[in-house]
Amino acid sequence: MNSPIKNKINTIFVHVSNLEESVKWYSRLLNHDVDLSNVSEPVHNIPMNQYTGLTLDAGPSGVPKKITPSSHPLFNFHTDNIQKSYEYLRKLGYQIESEIVKFDDFAYFNISDPDNNIIMVCNG
Repeated sequence: MNSPIKNKINTIFVHVSNLEESVKWYSRLLNHDVDLSNVSEPVHNIPMNQYTGLTLDAGPSGVPKKITPSSHPLFNFHTDNIQKSYEYLRKLGYQIESEIVKFDDFAYFNISDPDNNIIMVCNG
C-alpha cells in the first residue's frame, strides 16, 4: 500500500510565549526586515528561501502559552561559514549555548531563542 504522506517536511512550528518578541528575534537572526504591524496573533510565518516553512505559534489568541523547551535542538539553520555565523550571532548578543563542535565534514553550534528553544546552526 502506498502512503499518501509525502516524503518532505512542510513547516516547522516553534511554540513561543511572546509572538512579537520571537518574530523580532528570528527576523534579526535571518537578516529579515519585519513590519510588526503585520504580525497578528496567534501565528506568524517567517519567510524562508525554500520549501520548508517556519511558523511561530503563540496561540490561541489571548491565552498565555507556557513553553517547556526541549534540551535538544528543534531544528537547524544552514550556514556556509560556521565561524562567521558564530561571530555574527555573538556580536548581536544572541544566547550561544555551545562552542563550535567540529567533525571531519560537519560543524555546528547551538543558540537559544527567547523561550529557550535550542536551535542549531550547522554547515553540513
